[in-house]
This record gives sequence, C-alpha cells and structure tokens, in this order.
Amino acid sequence: MSPPDPYKILGVDRKASQEEIKRAYRKLARKYHPDRNPGDKQAEERFKEIQAAYDLIGDPEKRKQYDRGGVFAGGEPGGFAGGFGDFGSLSDILSNLFGGAGGGGRAGGGPRPERGADIETEVTLSFEQAINGAQVPLRLTTTEACTTCRGTGAKPGTSPKICPKCNGRGIESKGQGVFSITQPCSRCHGGGTVIEQPCPTCGGQGYKRVTKTIRVNIPAGVRDGSRVRIAGKGEAGRRGGPAGDLYVVTRVTPSPIFKWKGDNLEVEVPLTIPEAIRGADVEVPTLTGRKKLRVPPGTKHGTVQRLRGEGPPKPGGKGRGDIHYRFVIDVPATLTAEQSEAVERLSEVMDGNPRARLFT
Repeated sequence: MSPPDPYKILGVDRKASQEEIKRAYRKLARKYHPDRNPGDKQAEERFKEIQAAYDLIGDPEKRKQYDRGGVFAGGEPGGFAGGFGDFGSLSDILSNLFGGAGGGGRAGGGPRPERGADIETEVTLSFEQAINGAQVPLRLTTTEACTTCRGTGAKPGTSPKICPKCNGRGIESKGQGVFSITQPCSRCHGGGTVIEQPCPTCGGQGYKRVTKTIRVNIPAGVRDGSRVRIAGKGEAGRRGGPAGDLYVVTRVTPSPIFKWKGDNLEVEVPLTIPEAIRGADVEVPTLTGRKKLRVPPGTKHGTVQRLRGEGPPKPGGKGRGDIHYRFVIDVPATLTAEQSEAVERLSEVMDGNPRARLFT
C-alpha cells in the first residue's frame, strides 16, 4: 500500500503556496473537528489525518524534507505516519494557527483576555409598563472583578508570571519526530500565565460572586417574551476582558381590554341591536384616555374600525401600531316582558327571509 499523500488529504496541488495550504486546512478543520461532530468516529479519524497532513506540509522545513523524499517517523520514504496524539478544541486550533480566526489570538504570546459570560433573567411587567416603558429593579447573583487583586488573581504586591512550560504561548506540542500536535498547555491550561501566590480573597480566580440589585430601563413596546439586552452587566471578564451582557426576558401581565395582534392592539366593543341597526356614537378606550367612534347604520357583527398610529410602539423605534376596534352585537340571554313585546313588534315589521339567498 502506498503511503498517504498529505497534498491529496488537504486537497491542494503540490505547487500550492503555504497560504493556500493554510486555507485548505482551516476549511477542513472546521468541517471535521470533533467539536463539530460529537460521537462521529469517522469524522474524528478524518480530522486526525488532516491534522497530521498539515503538521507535515504546513511547516515549510518539513515540507521541503517531504518533497525531497526523506524518511520520516513511519519509515516510508516520502510518506508520513503515526503519532496523532491528543488535539485541542477547534477554537484553540484556529486561534493558535491562524492568528485569531477562531475567536482571538494571543498578541505577542501573552495571555488572551476573555469576555465574561452572558446571563439571563426574567422580569414581570404590567401591561401599562410594557406599553410605556419602565425602570425596574432586578436582584442578580453574578461575578465581579475581585477588588483585592483587581482581577489579576494574584496576591497584592505580586503578579501572574509567564508560564515556564509554554513560555506564555498557552499551547504545547506533543508528537514523534516531525509529527506534532498542539494542545492547551498542561501547566497553565491555555492561559499563558501561572499564579504563584494566589489572592487570599478570590483564591486566584480574579473574580468573586456577588448578589446585588440594579435598576434597568425597559424600553416602551416590549411584548411577553421580549429579550432586552443590557450591555456590560453580565459576568466579569478575565485577564482584563470585557464583561458579558445581561439579557432580560419580559413577562407581561395580560390586559383585560387590549389584546395583541402583531404590531397592533384589538379591542372588542359591544353594540346593542338598536345601535347596530340605527348607528350611534360610542365611546371607546385608547392607550391615553377615551375617544368617540361613529358606528354607521347597519353595522354588522365583527366589523372593524381602526385608529391609525395610536397603538403600541413598534420594536426598534419604527413608529406606532394601530388600535383595531371590533364591533360585536350584544344579544341578551334573557328578556323582560316589555323587551319581548318590543322584539315581537319588530319582527312583525322586519319582514323577509335573510336566508333565502342560500337556496337560490
């Protein structure tokens, strides 16, 4: 069996530039890395093959030896073999090999700042608060930079030291001969620094958990289930990284009058039978008070009138929605003797069969 060809494995020509080889590896690493294919053994083996191929021809000196038909760890002239070892996470690989393509590299070999985690909580609002906006208190348990060490994790008067094992790179190589696999440093766990004298307050973490009450502004027009982002109010960052964000999910108490219909509100307005027949001026509620609507004679059950631009604020400050007023004929369940007599007289003068058209 002929030895595997690293150029074919990466899908590049033997005359490809180092940048072309790097791009090909990046694409394949994203596709087959175990982080993207949990439990897929075939993908894992394919990734190991891709990694070994890049470790060989991704290094200009090793590539020259391979192209000259040198003898390598597998004992095959012009081939490569064995020694895959462990591999780091996809973000580590992309970060270390491609200068931050996977989420930020280490400038000058130093430790990479880490953004704090986002957190999420819920708040209950009345319908009026949701429509008009509100400032509400929230009680949160989160992390903050330690005030004793100011987030460094080191005892006051000391500072983190460059990791002696990886020399601050945060990665180390394992392998045999010309074959090596990079992975997070076992001493500093990828941080690039070690803390010899931990801070007595935070134990070297650089942050502490706190419970506090903050006041947040909820914008006007939020709905039940809206997600409001409060920048910089999440978990504390590490090694000088920015804090994460706080996401507030709104739970809005339903209104007994106004019902949401997309960007609009709907109100059900009862009409008496005489009002529907003769027409009337009826008073209806708005978000700011009351208004009168003209009900035309002969209004049918379910007829809708709208007040444009007087509904709730639209998301993103894109104006306001409408209020839809849906007229419903209020038919009494029981009648007094006088009402029954009046209905009887009405039926005598309202002749004709409205269902006749159903049979023509």
